[in-house]
This record gives sequence, structure tokens and C-alpha cells, in this order.
Amino acid sequence: MKGVAFFKEGEHVHDYLLIKAVSKGTTSKGKPFLTIILQDKSGDIESKLWECTPNDEANLVPGVVVLAEGEITTFRGRNQFKIRTIRVANESDPVKKSELVTAAPLSGEALQEKVTQYLFDIENPVIQRLTRALLKKHHDAFFEYPAAVSIHHNFLSGLAYHVCCMLDMAKAVVLLYPEVNRDLLYAGIILHDMGKLKELSGLGATKYTLSGNLLGHISLMVDEIGEEANRLGIGQREEVLLLQHMVLSHHENPEWGSPKPPLFKEAEILHILDDLDAKMNVMTRALRKTKPGEFSERVFALNHRALYRPTFDIDREEEAGTSHSESEHR
Repeated sequence: MKGVAFFKEGEHVHDYLLIKAVSKGTTSKGKPFLTIILQDKSGDIESKLWECTPNDEANLVPGVVVLAEGEITTFRGRNQFKIRTIRVANESDPVKKSELVTAAPLSGEALQEKVTQYLFDIENPVIQRLTRALLKKHHDAFFEYPAAVSIHHNFLSGLAYHVCCMLDMAKAVVLLYPEVNRDLLYAGIILHDMGKLKELSGLGATKYTLSGNLLGHISLMVDEIGEEANRLGIGQREEVLLLQHMVLSHHENPEWGSPKPPLFKEAEILHILDDLDAKMNVMTRALRKTKPGEFSERVFALNHRALYRPTFDIDREEEAGTSHSESEHR
């Protein structure tokens, strides 16, 4: 399966796809149309269904698998799918929804094994007890949820995969800078985005919850760390306050949601690794859809930058792209 991330302008498409999001619009002549975000394992694409009917509006909803046919066009430098025919898939169609859901390149079981090993490496009893309790409380959701609605790691197990990538980088950082407290850094990484389990609605047509919109994952998690620490009888320990600060400051700037900047080494490293992994994920997705020697679409999450894909070492890049596209999407 080629995948929507690799469709090219002028290409004819006739394939099963999953509806990720839908919005209704009206043309200048007053005719209704639908903007549908369609996805498969490789990624997603904005699609237009012109002159839609009330039946289309009722049946074409997020989470539904459809068989769509049409052409790839471009609009303002971005690929767009102009739908000519579309119908909801039925039980006799040779497709499963699970085949169209984008996912991390590691299985849930593999991610659990990695996080568990890093948890074992935490020696401080207060930090390990608190981190273990919160992970146990949210275990199933932690290894299933995406890390975001749309910006980065927005796929099955995206949150856990993001955490594992950061933990692997943190392991190298600790070796390079032995004075860094490994226990604090590992625990802060595991906990920093756990508030998204309350901020987001879950996998499939992911959206922000009421508490997510009003409070955000940072505030939600700072409170939860405090509540769990009190329940465990360790609420007055310095380690608890440090972990709360790491969560509170991991976006660094107030305009990004952090009321405090990082005020100790482990908090600063957490912010840097979080920012690095998120940007690498965004860039990888954009460049995977870009031909060597050309610029990508402008990327909103990177201040609307268009990224250049070099022409040298193409074989290695294409091999990496094939490997990832077969196992995840991104």
C-alpha cells in the first residue's frame, strides 16, 4: 500500500481510507461541501467533497472507513484529494479499521518493556514509588494514547513512543554529564506528558476534553502528582516538588503553556529533549512526503518553514522512509 503521505499531484486514487475529521462549509454560490481529513497508516490528507448531500453529512463522520475515488490536486502548496465518489465501507469489503490507523513503529508490548526497564533504573525510593504508582494508575491509556491532536506523535501509542525516544536520549545525556540526576530525569520524562491522558479524548478523532481546554495537560499533571504524593504519604518531600516543577516548566515559555522556566539541570534537559523529539517527528513527516531536491509544504508547527530534502544519500533516506511507513505512518 503506497499511502496518502506519498500521493502526488495528478495521481488517480481509488482506495480505502479512514475518516479522521470532518467539517462543513458553503461555497460562494451557497452550495454545501465537506472538508474531510482522510488517513491511512502513512499519514493523512485534506479532501474536498463538493456539492455534498444531507446523506453524506449524516454518514461521513470521524471513525468511519470509506472507499474513496478521485484525484490529487494542490492548493496553496499542499496536496489535496478531490473526491469524485465516496461510500461507507461495509462488512463485505476487504479492509479493517486497524489496518488504517497510524501507529508507533514499536508495539505496545515493546514500549512497555522499555519503560519498565527505565523505571527499574530509578533508585531513589520516593521518585520510583511515585512514578510507578502514576504509571500503574494510567497504564493502559499511557501505552495507547497519541501524544497530540495533530502536531507531533499523533498516532496509536504516540505518547509512549515519544517518552521512549526521550528516555533513550536521556540515557546518553547522563553518560555524557554524570552530575545529572538520572532518577529525576527519567521520572520527569515518564510523567511530563501524562496529563494528556486527561487533556485528550483518546485514539480516533482525537480532540481536547473540557478539562483539557480549560486547564491543559501541564496543570492537570502537576495537580495529580501532588494528589498521588499525598495519598502515598510523601507529599512533603523535595523530590515531589522537583517533579512537579519539571512538568510545569517543560514547555519553557509562558506562551507555550509553562508559567515557570526550567530552574535546574534536569528540568532544562527535559525541555530540550521534549522539544527535540517533537521537532524531529514533525520534520520527518514533512520530508517523507517531499521529493529529493525540493522543499516541503510549509509546516505550521515549525513557524511555517518549508523544509529542504537534500538529494545526496537518497537511497538511505528512501530505505528509512519505507521502513517507517510500513510500521507506523508517521
